[in-house]
Amino acid sequence: MASIIFRRFIRRPPPSSAGDAASASLSSFKQRGAHHSAVVNSQEEGKNMNSGKWFALPPYDSSVNTSKMAKELLGNRIEGDSTSTSSMTALKWILRCCPQLPRSLLQKLFRLRQLQVRRESVNTSNSNHSVKAQQHQLKRVAAKDPIDLGDRIFLPVTVQELPSEQRICHCNNEEINFTHSLVLYKDPAIVVVNKPHGMPVQGGIGIKRSLDEIAATCLKYDYSEPPRLVHRLDRDSSGILVMGRTQESTTLLHSLFREKTSNASQNEIEDKRRILQRRYLALVIGSPRCLSGLISAPLGKVVVDNGKSERITIMDSSSMVSTQRAITEYRVIQSSSHGYTWLELSPLTGRKHQLRVHCAEVLGTPIVGDYKYGWQTHKKWKQVSCLNPKGNSNENQKTPKGKIFPFNLDLESGSISEMQPRLHLHCKQMVLPNVSMALEHVKTSSKYDISELQSLHLVATLPPHMQRSWNILNS
Repeated sequence: MASIIFRRFIRRPPPSSAGDAASASLSSFKQRGAHHSAVVNSQEEGKNMNSGKWFALPPYDSSVNTSKMAKELLGNRIEGDSTSTSSMTALKWILRCCPQLPRSLLQKLFRLRQLQVRRESVNTSNSNHSVKAQQHQLKRVAAKDPIDLGDRIFLPVTVQELPSEQRICHCNNEEINFTHSLVLYKDPAIVVVNKPHGMPVQGGIGIKRSLDEIAATCLKYDYSEPPRLVHRLDRDSSGILVMGRTQESTTLLHSLFREKTSNASQNEIEDKRRILQRRYLALVIGSPRCLSGLISAPLGKVVVDNGKSERITIMDSSSMVSTQRAITEYRVIQSSSHGYTWLELSPLTGRKHQLRVHCAEVLGTPIVGDYKYGWQTHKKWKQVSCLNPKGNSNENQKTPKGKIFPFNLDLESGSISEMQPRLHLHCKQMVLPNVSMALEHVKTSSKYDISELQSLHLVATLPPHMQRSWNILNS
């Protein structure tokens, strides 16, 4: 879609006058929130610039340096003020002012320099510049270029008339109530949900509804902007998923998760006071040789099925394929005479399919229901029956059939008592910095030690199919 939009953009002539540009801006940015109102006002001020071929974003003002703040929250003291602006880039500022513009289109505008995405730096030495003098200060800017206080970015005026790429997800009352029931925690900065298994986090080919689209409809509450994803869970896994409620909190959370992954080290492993922790519960086939341990095995992507699909696998140092460092802590919670083991998994890095690959290829114990990385083991699968479970003799023998939840989710079936169990991987606990309090303190006092903030302790209950498997193995 981005390519189609882009072709439409470059073929469409710009408005013939600055007045047309202002009119187009007012109609395009109406009801877009505070930032978009600022865009309109900013355009009125600079409507004579380049005869209406450009419109101006608001001048960049001070904001939180999320990269530096993330390091401090993780216990890495950095000299300087967390409210400094060095982390704001041209692309980030455009997305903050114009969230309705497709990121893919903006990246093309930056790459194709003939479209001249430009910025104007404020020069306080001479306040009586003519328009012509100001034009000489305009220069091309790259997507990752840092911007300074007062910088104003100019975009081609025709991008205001592009349709929004965001899909609208219409939900009925039952679906809205179900989505609200998933919420574990909410404050001014974040919203946390217990993602059900089977619900995709993001849209894609063959996906009709995804959690990010549903959240944009059901979890905005009184905010003008929708919650945004800051990390991922596989479609078939379940558990704690954090979303940012504002652009600022989202950027900070992105920085936290990125810093957590890039700085994973032996020092952090030995540090009992970890600021960002995730603990997963997994049921695996077999049992690890050691009751606990640390897995440090790099991961890489390979193409299989004659280029039709991809999978992640363990890579050695001699491989020509690019690899990513992946570290996972594990410990055995409980073993069963049926040949299954409950593991607690704590990823110190956040790589795609990291836990699934480490369990299957390093420990030799694939996760129950993981047909991608444990398909050979599942060829020999035999369902587990329980004749006399403790407590309720009927609960574990009969799996509920036919009950479909909102969004066409089947949340009841999939335990080890069935021939095709679902993935048994659940993010059950997360320790997260109180982002809302951190942002509030940094804005009010630059001397506040945000590393001393209390953390949030989040817990998500097991999905029904995993709870049923737990009951069976403990009967």
